[in-house]
Amino acid sequence: MNSKQRVLATFNHKNPDRVPVDYSCNSDIDRRLKAHFGLAADDGEGLKLALGVDFRSVGPKYTGPRLHADGPNYKADNWGMRRRWVEHPTGGYWDYCDWPLRNATVAEIDAWPMPDPADYDYSVVAEQCRTYADYCVCAGGAGTGDIINSNGMLRTMEQVLIDMACDEPAGLRLIDRRTDILLETTRRTLEAGNGKIDLLWLGEDLGTQRGPTISLAMFRKHIRPRMQRFVDLAKKFNILSMMHCCGSSSWAFEDFIEMGIRVVDTLQPEAADMSPAYLKKRYGGRLGFHGMISTAGPLAYGTADDVVKCVRETLAIMMPGSGYCVAPTHAIQDNSPTENVVAMYAAAREYGKY
Repeated sequence: MNSKQRVLATFNHKNPDRVPVDYSCNSDIDRRLKAHFGLAADDGEGLKLALGVDFRSVGPKYTGPRLHADGPNYKADNWGMRRRWVEHPTGGYWDYCDWPLRNATVAEIDAWPMPDPADYDYSVVAEQCRTYADYCVCAGGAGTGDIINSNGMLRTMEQVLIDMACDEPAGLRLIDRRTDILLETTRRTLEAGNGKIDLLWLGEDLGTQRGPTISLAMFRKHIRPRMQRFVDLAKKFNILSMMHCCGSSSWAFEDFIEMGIRVVDTLQPEAADMSPAYLKKRYGGRLGFHGMISTAGPLAYGTADDVVKCVRETLAIMMPGSGYCVAPTHAIQDNSPTENVVAMYAAAREYGKY
């Protein structure tokens, strides 16, 4: 099988030749992995090939004007989200440092510059799809369609939760304005793919390590109807939809199934009601799974042998009946030893054969 066939068979709960694998990382571990394989610092494709990654992402190129200026201590993106570099012992992050719409009114949110879906070059998507024809081609990402996280980066997460609890007009206006832009940009991307895109990647973090972030009632009132628009778009183009959700989020999976979401991503095994055995027993055959190899477990804190053991145990639970893709829970962090990450992908290849 090629990668496209492998992933599509898996997420349709048919046995592939081997379990598919995917990769996401922070900058320093990515640099170290490229050095390990003797690759140039900018050879991301070479690293995917070395690890046997079955997924490739496509998307349009922004060609519009710069919408927000950098500040003296931060960088601003085209949504106006502000980040500054924060170092830690094993690397660093561009972390959020200011929330310009925290106290914004409806009028101020209406006037806030945001990307126009017309200001993208969608013609590049077709070429990307041709380049990656043998892979599972993905559009979107973990921030596509999300409400709490990305709007929280402009308004604070606390305020977004208050907005939903109190039906705050300004907060809901921000949510809907951003949703409309992302939906139209996604529609044009899928259209440009002309049937060559296989999966739409969506996201919304719904849990802490201990339980839900919000109630099921709030999810159904504010998040599900908006996310449903993206899922319905995927159905229109006859492709799979995959939902990224960190933390304890299985409480929403029955709703995911009703919505038509086919795959769930991240799957942190240490969070409440998220162990591989629990998820396989309750949702195996009804959902596909992408993740489960914890970036807060042996991958970061164990030995290479510990990582191999973790991968083998996860595969033993998840492989029967198919439906599972080996991937890290979110991005592999910079505190993960290089040899552990190499061991993870080697174990997936060795023990993930059907």
